[in-house]
Amino acid sequence: MALEKSKVTIYDVAARAKVAISTVSRVLNNSADVSDMTRARVLKAIDELKYRPDRTAKKLAQQRTPTIAVAIPTYTTPFHNELLKGVRMGLKDLEVDLLLCDLGWRSPVKTLSGFLRRGTVDGLLLAGVHVDDAVAGELASVHAPTVIIGSFHESHTSYDWDDVAGARAAVEHLVAQRHSRIGMIRSFSDSAIQADRIAGYRDALAAADIAFDQDLIQSGSTRKHEGFSEEAGHEAMVALLALDTPPSAVFASSDVQAIGAWSAIVEAGLKVPQDVAVVGYDDLKTSQYLGLSSVDQSIQTIGREATESLITRMEADTNEPPTSRVLTPRLRVRRSSRFVRP
Repeated sequence: MALEKSKVTIYDVAARAKVAISTVSRVLNNSADVSDMTRARVLKAIDELKYRPDRTAKKLAQQRTPTIAVAIPTYTTPFHNELLKGVRMGLKDLEVDLLLCDLGWRSPVKTLSGFLRRGTVDGLLLAGVHVDDAVAGELASVHAPTVIIGSFHESHTSYDWDDVAGARAAVEHLVAQRHSRIGMIRSFSDSAIQADRIAGYRDALAAADIAFDQDLIQSGSTRKHEGFSEEAGHEAMVALLALDTPPSAVFASSDVQAIGAWSAIVEAGLKVPQDVAVVGYDDLKTSQYLGLSSVDQSIQTIGREATESLITRMEADTNEPPTSRVLTPRLRVRRSSRFVRP
């Protein structure tokens, strides 16, 4: 049974005819660079599927500049800035139009669904959204290659990080510096990423026989960027310092939170790292110059590799199975925590 006319795309035709998308484009463009047998197979598939070229197919047939979309919760945080720099590196010297979709933090899946319904792109990079079966179903409606960053689903190529291992490495380092009361600054809301980083924090404490204290995990009240902000980090650190027994070290779930925490420590008349050691997460360029210890996620590298993978899939002659890569972050120790307690 043929697919509904409104949903049939050039990708469906290519799959039915068992040819590359570029071959379908040449047939649609009446190019002579197609064998008679292949042309007949493509035309038969077009007839069987009742296919009518849409805006994207026409653009491909005319060999116009392809468009890829990057869908992310925000493009204003340093983390997402670094990711977009990686995307730009992946598109270097390529004639590809880039469309940015700001999903927002509150209802990113709903925004994504609306974006996908409004138009077709030649490729999609989705970052910062947990991809379950429902979201994967939405992505299937794109009928174009999709690469996921920061999540995993077996139906799509993905690039992700082992956040449990990253957080564990940060806290193990603080334990090695003889800290036994270690605070953690978390995001305002729950997420898979935050849950993994808390799990890594708790794993490292358990391995060192340090009792877990819920009071040592704090978030700020500022909701901007779901608490991944300097303001929230400052607020959380103030709360930690107000405890009857404040921590001698703190692990923050992001570098921006760690920078805010550092400011609160200094404002309290204390020194970093002598009084309170600080470790962040992301390893932003700013952190490197500040001397902030941080968990390095190679954000730009992942952005570049994911983009290159997407472009390869857009140009591929065959539908290769999805692949997945999980990067284990590395801790970069700098002056904010390089101090062994007596």
